[in-house]
Amino acid sequence: MFNLLTLKEVIRITPKQFSLSLKEAAINELRAKYEGLVDEDLGYVISVIDAEVNPVGRILPGDGGTHHQVIFTILTFLPQLQEVVEGEVIEVADFGTFLRIGPVDALLHVSQLIDDFISYDEKQGILLGKETGRTISKGDLFRVRIIAVSFPKGRSSGKIGVTARQPFLGKLEWIEKEIKKIREEETGKQ
Repeated sequence: MFNLLTLKEVIRITPKQFSLSLKEAAINELRAKYEGLVDEDLGYVISVIDAEVNPVGRILPGDGGTHHQVIFTILTFLPQLQEVVEGEVIEVADFGTFLRIGPVDALLHVSQLIDDFISYDEKQGILLGKETGRTISKGDLFRVRIIAVSFPKGRSSGKIGVTARQPFLGKLEWIEKEIKKIREEETGKQ
């Protein structure tokens, strides 16, 4: 889930940035510190959006920079367990696919795709269901549920696991066909 968060902290503005406006210098410092950060509480920090800087700062003995209190807004992506998301297949491998959900990639393991024996066609770069004939290839759109999230500290990407083995999850084409089939059955009963 994407979030706009408002945070408050004291930042140090380096002397190199004194030629810039206070707000511009503060945003530069905040972007260097936060953008690309992966944190268990914040999630994936995508961008620093805005900042309000207290113009009254402090100079500490032996430090050429100024320290200012700042209230700032960041855009984050924080995947939640059991959240349903949509993503595009960006890579297909023999063990599953990687889906781009928001700014990160999630693993959709073959065991979490469909109730079918799945084989990998390396030549075509697709996964193929033996009995259903369903194929998964790069560029396909999927609706999945997040079942595992791990956040390392720092700027490492972390890991997200997803499943498509629940009703109304999977390749969007499959879901549309499933809904159409249910509607036809319902109209046939009336």
